[in-house]
Amino acid sequence: MPVNLVLKNGVIHTFDENIPRSTAIAIAGNRIIAVGSDEQMQARLGPGSLVIDLEGRCVVPGLVDAHVHFRSMALQMKRVELSETENLDQALKLISQDQSNQKEESWILGRGWNQANWSEWNFPSKVELDQVTGYRPAFLRHQSGHAAWTNSKALQLAGINSSTPDPSGGKIERYPSGEPTGILFEEAIELVRLMVPKPSESEIVESMRLAQIRCLEVGLTGIHDFDGRSCFQALQALHRQEELMLRVVKNIPVTRLDYAIGLGIRTGFGDDWLRIGGVKMFADGALGPRTASMIEPYEHEPDNRGIVVTEKEEMIAMATQASKAGLSMTVHAIGDRANHDVLDVLETVRDYEMTNSAQPAPPPALRHRIEHAQILHPDDIERFEKLDIIASMQPIHATSDMDMANRYWGERVKMAYAWRSLVQAGAVLAFGSDAPVDSVEPLNGIHAAVTRRQPDGYPGPKGWTSHQRISLRQAIQAYTMGPAFTSGRERKMGSITPGKLADLTILDRDVFGIPDDELVDIRIAGTMVDGRMRYQTW
Repeated sequence: MPVNLVLKNGVIHTFDENIPRSTAIAIAGNRIIAVGSDEQMQARLGPGSLVIDLEGRCVVPGLVDAHVHFRSMALQMKRVELSETENLDQALKLISQDQSNQKEESWILGRGWNQANWSEWNFPSKVELDQVTGYRPAFLRHQSGHAAWTNSKALQLAGINSSTPDPSGGKIERYPSGEPTGILFEEAIELVRLMVPKPSESEIVESMRLAQIRCLEVGLTGIHDFDGRSCFQALQALHRQEELMLRVVKNIPVTRLDYAIGLGIRTGFGDDWLRIGGVKMFADGALGPRTASMIEPYEHEPDNRGIVVTEKEEMIAMATQASKAGLSMTVHAIGDRANHDVLDVLETVRDYEMTNSAQPAPPPALRHRIEHAQILHPDDIERFEKLDIIASMQPIHATSDMDMANRYWGERVKMAYAWRSLVQAGAVLAFGSDAPVDSVEPLNGIHAAVTRRQPDGYPGPKGWTSHQRISLRQAIQAYTMGPAFTSGRERKMGSITPGKLADLTILDRDVFGIPDDELVDIRIAGTMVDGRMRYQTW
């Protein structure tokens, strides 16, 4: 096959054991043809071929974020961003500065606040929010997405008052009088969210165009998305217009399970740009609002074991239904009880799959995954490998959440964000960011996985719960081969191997040639997707 592009003079880490390191890559169309020395690859050049001199830069397989809310991330780029606020006053100041639309009926939308990052450590209320929002309704999601801060106008529009019952799987925080405080947890969030005007498909598409550029700038060649129907529609519009520049695995909300089964859609349907992943279901809440489902109570809260969003029996019914239809499961579980219950559910599903598989040639095993798996009971670690369950985790959460985890989970943090324990037990890791919950930059996640420290070095040289650190190679594999395996595309992606798609991430220096604490200084120099340089700095 004629070579049309050669990258030479680089430090190329292929993550292919046959040729682990080289200096040049030959590409034909959208495929890697060969890997080797500069001389070997240049010998393959033909008339009109292009040569890119990497000038000593480092190349790794294309990095993929295995957990993104792409629609939310795209829209949030134009909304109030509260993730960097250090106290309530800072948050209120940013909200008051929102000038996107001064119409009285328009909503103030945003996210990112986290009371655990504030000096007060207390949840805010509608009282403070009313002071800066006037007559405009306000809906501001917690950083985790599992709580929302609303004002009186939003509560009024949603019909939430002292007599409104808590919905199943949710909670309305109240004053002793029963009056809502303005903070909503889990399914109670929907009571207000459904009142927020929906953006048009064209607005979502335009936001996604900008979000794609952002992803390419940080070195991503693909994402696994966890937003809903409108996100899928916008992605299809981009695909139809040949404007997709990232490879997307689209997961299906469990609320759409019956529709997917009715259409006969299976995991893996699609092409190299847009394909179906699994069915997303929630087992519990999150650490920040203390709604993650725990075996034992939260520290200093003897009556709080979190919130069970979906009961075990219901999860078994839905997961079995999905598996029967050829759809894998991808289940949100953060607390140790939630993870234990989900592993029980998936064990039941695995038993069903083995008992009911067609003979003599059963279909490939569905690649079920647990999203987040933030804290595990020690007895559950080995079950991931035993049941072939992928641990889809976000290393940046560990360094964002460490103080909260210490405060709310105490000594149990020894098994929090337990990457090393899972790797040693033989589990497959797939890393992501959960953007816009945390930064979409994969280099931040790699640094967190290797050091268990924040960029400024906190909490010290050894990092937080340092026994769970993993190696740099393991961290990069969790952003490359992990997502490839998870999506059933390990023969096409995940390493720099002849025959695979030409998806590459180019770094400004050799990532394996520097101390771990300098990982925060690495910059993305280029991003190639499908054999085309989509982002380049030199």
